[in-house]
Amino acid sequence: MELKMRLEDAMVYVLATAGYGMTTRRIAEVINREKLHVRTDGNPVTDRQVYAAVYRNPQTFVKEGGRILFAM
Repeated sequence: MELKMRLEDAMVYVLATAGYGMTTRRIAEVINREKLHVRTDGNPVTDRQVYAAVYRNPQTFVKEGGRILFAM
């Protein structure tokens, strides 16, 4: 059975696993490589989608110094 995460959950997983902030592009690359989130149209997650998710979830993510981090 394949586990499907929401994009935001996949981002949390990637950042928590890495232990440091990452660029939106790098987060998208890891999500796609590990197939953590699969879009309904089958296309890969883009860095723009990751960027949009950051701004939809200010209680969870912040952008600082060009990298995405957990909000404190």
